[in-house]
Amino acid sequence: MPIILDDADHRAFLIRDAHRALDFFDNSVAADGFRTLDHDGQPLPGTLQELHTTTRLVHSYALAQLAGRPDRAGVIDRGMEDLWRRHRDAHHGGYMWSITGEGPADATKLAYGHVFVLLAASSARMAGHPDADRLLDDIRDVLERHFWDEDAGRFRDELTRDWQPFSTYRGMNANMHGVEALLAAHEATGDPLFLSRAGRILDFFIGGQAAAHGWRIPEHYDQDWRPDPDYAGNPVFRPAGTTPGHSFEMARLLLHWWDLGGRQSDTAPQQARALVATALADGWDQARGGLVYTVRDGRVDRASRYWWPVTEAIGAVAALIKLDPRPADAEWYRRLWAFAERHLIDPRRGGWYPELDDAGQPSESQFAGKPEIYHALQADLLPLVPDLSHHGAALSRLQPLRQADAPSISGHP
Repeated sequence: MPIILDDADHRAFLIRDAHRALDFFDNSVAADGFRTLDHDGQPLPGTLQELHTTTRLVHSYALAQLAGRPDRAGVIDRGMEDLWRRHRDAHHGGYMWSITGEGPADATKLAYGHVFVLLAASSARMAGHPDADRLLDDIRDVLERHFWDEDAGRFRDELTRDWQPFSTYRGMNANMHGVEALLAAHEATGDPLFLSRAGRILDFFIGGQAAAHGWRIPEHYDQDWRPDPDYAGNPVFRPAGTTPGHSFEMARLLLHWWDLGGRQSDTAPQQARALVATALADGWDQARGGLVYTVRDGRVDRASRYWWPVTEAIGAVAALIKLDPRPADAEWYRRLWAFAERHLIDPRRGGWYPELDDAGQPSESQFAGKPEIYHALQADLLPLVPDLSHHGAALSRLQPLRQADAPSISGHP
């Protein structure tokens, strides 16, 4: 492992931050499901339990369990039960977007949520959960039957509860997380079809779209998969423009897929570097630090600074360091962690603040409380393993979170 990722003090810092976050998000479990937490770890009133929240908690705690940290709060059990008994639509099949203690709130069927079900089932299987195969078999069938477009080699986006299309929208975000889930499913099962489909998605968005658009990936498309630069939807999930944070994710996933497939070409590392370099150049806020949310034609469109692009940049740069370390990679890795520690990480209560105001202080203009552990936990865990792929197996082998008494160390290599 390159020395910057093998630094003992930095590794202790990552381990401690992961433990703090897991201790904080243990409070997510409630009698009737999961609750979104405020900055102090108290449940926010009136929040819905959304499919991506349930699945990301299962995935995150499965990774932590593989890494040696027991699931003391029963998050995985709670999440697997809720996915099967509450999110799953027993009448029409598939998984409903949001639920309350009383039942469905939004029964729409979205590819974005369904691919996270595949991710959760795959991670739970790697962690040995007894209900993982049941969930994995079901979600595989649902994705095959309703969302996968074999001719296009990508996932369709959105359907009604009874599987009627209600828009012609096609998007990169659901497919990006589809790649993430397909790679996890391949690692959990060994089925080569998952790996093949991930490659088809990556080829379209990176080898096709990013290469044709200055190594920026168009987010939104029409039903014929032509980019729609004027589309503007949900400001959290479907903002206009391109999103540097997604370029980091796609770069890391591309290297993950390439490594799983036996590193059969030399184009993937070059493409990953192009994506990361462009996203850093476009997205890094020279005046305030951090990464802006969206860009249009290389110019900042939405200057909001959220936590998750920083976590994804950390993951992507760490992957480049593992593959082919360069001085600029080490510089960016230090810079990203220094910014996160100074502005985003809550060292007293645990977890990361999701957004910052212009002065670099926590803000709640878009996100209430601390909405999730998923992005930050992966930023902590992925640099701890030497591999570009097989993260679950590597975490299980190394068990870094068994070091429960790691000291609180502020600092990076």
